[in-house]
Amino acid sequence: MSTMMILLIAWAGLTTILILLLIYRGTLTMHEDDQIFLSDSDSHLQREQEELTARMNKVTPLVRLLGAASMLLILFIAGLALYQQLNKTGLE
Repeated sequence: MSTMMILLIAWAGLTTILILLLIYRGTLTMHEDDQIFLSDSDSHLQREQEELTARMNKVTPLVRLLGAASMLLILFIAGLALYQQLNKTGLE
């Protein structure tokens, strides 16, 4: 298996995880309220909102990290492919 194929498989796996996290984050934000007015009887809604915010705070750094890693890896793959093509045409 070539180096390029291994890098492409790694990028595809990384990007798949990123897409799944983006979908998960999207479902979390669908349930998020912009403004909430609570009485004492609705304290369970406040607790749910706090749990939702905590989950969002855990997911956001992972999305940023995986997004940056995916972008850097695809740029590296593109640079490697360009380098290989330049060397291939330079040798012939």
